[in-house]
Amino acid sequence: MRLITATLIVALLPALAGAQSLDTSETETEVVREMRNEIGSQAGFEAWLTDFRPRALAAGITADTLDVALTGLTFDEKIVTRDRNQNEFTKTIWDYLDTAVSADRVALGKKAMKKHAALIDRIETEYGVDKQAFIAIWGLESAYGSYRGDISTIGALATLAYDGRRAAFFEAQLIAALKILQNGDVTPEAMRGSWAGAMGHTQFMPTSWWDFAVDFDGDGKKNIWGDDPADGLASAANYLRHWGWTKGALWGLEVRLPEGFDYDQTTERVKKPVAEWAAMGVVPMAGGVLPDHGLASVLLPGGHRGAAFLIFSNFQVIERYNTADAYVVAVGQLGAELMGGPPIKADWPRDLRALTLDERLDLQRRLTAAGFDTKGIDGRIGPNTIAAIKAWQKANGLVPDGYASLDVLNNLP
Repeated sequence: MRLITATLIVALLPALAGAQSLDTSETETEVVREMRNEIGSQAGFEAWLTDFRPRALAAGITADTLDVALTGLTFDEKIVTRDRNQNEFTKTIWDYLDTAVSADRVALGKKAMKKHAALIDRIETEYGVDKQAFIAIWGLESAYGSYRGDISTIGALATLAYDGRRAAFFEAQLIAALKILQNGDVTPEAMRGSWAGAMGHTQFMPTSWWDFAVDFDGDGKKNIWGDDPADGLASAANYLRHWGWTKGALWGLEVRLPEGFDYDQTTERVKKPVAEWAAMGVVPMAGGVLPDHGLASVLLPGGHRGAAFLIFSNFQVIERYNTADAYVVAVGQLGAELMGGPPIKADWPRDLRALTLDERLDLQRRLTAAGFDTKGIDGRIGPNTIAAIKAWQKANGLVPDGYASLDVLNNLP
């Protein structure tokens, strides 16, 4: 089970709307319908809680736990509004990275690493995950623990489960959260987090807590919510280890592509030995030779006018936390800068803006109608849509970088 990211990530980018545990199978009709649905009421919410109770009991939640956790819950209309409108709050990767990997965030991270140096070193040794990886996740998810969210997890999940959009997913998360309470690791008052139900220092969803949370400080509780970050950081490291983190290997690095580079070779779907990329003229932006950490791909998250990255298998491990390229690049870049690495050097095409939801839907419609099938009209710019854009660009003599820009949309029939 993958995670949903925290306050800094959810609703910022088109790709993030489909990240991790979220259902990405919606059709255009379902997307539009969700946006038009009426928001519920307190009376409807209370009726839903009554209907939910037998299902929770059948799932092993005790009556006492339900009485404590559900009594007095109120329907939070603001949460539903945020959930339904998150696709509209889009940012380009460069705008996102300006915040996610700001000088302030790097400085705060170095300060946090110094404060918790002994703990961080123990976690790195225990789980075999490079410290910069789980510290960067900590930095993005909760600003190194300074903002872990103040919304009741039970209330948020119950609201979202009642709302009906992804009801099965959020009800499963609600039951998992109730089991955590029943397990005694946290009180209902302390179980707080983001509006989407992500919790603690590294913003785990309840099912991910069950799968990956650890009691690193040895107090008998897997406490990711409190001021002590030990369990939260160790849990994130455990998560990364589970998905195959390779210690000592890079997630990726910024590279310079040669003149005449074949842009049809970009995206994660094309993997080559590092020696082949080097033979094609790909070189590190910072100089030197390309490191060899196994098969690698060239990623252009901002199109051919933006920064290029050579990415390795640790990139895909971070993707397990959040599938958006922007998030993975942010984690990797923040981690590198925390360890003294250079900032991204290439310019970004800052004259471009992100497409709105309606524009992304229109883009997919037009591509498919033109014979470049996006495998669905859902407003999410994933691998299938990128492949369709690349095919259309190549057929029209354009640089096939797969970037979903307004120019691409405006030039489609």
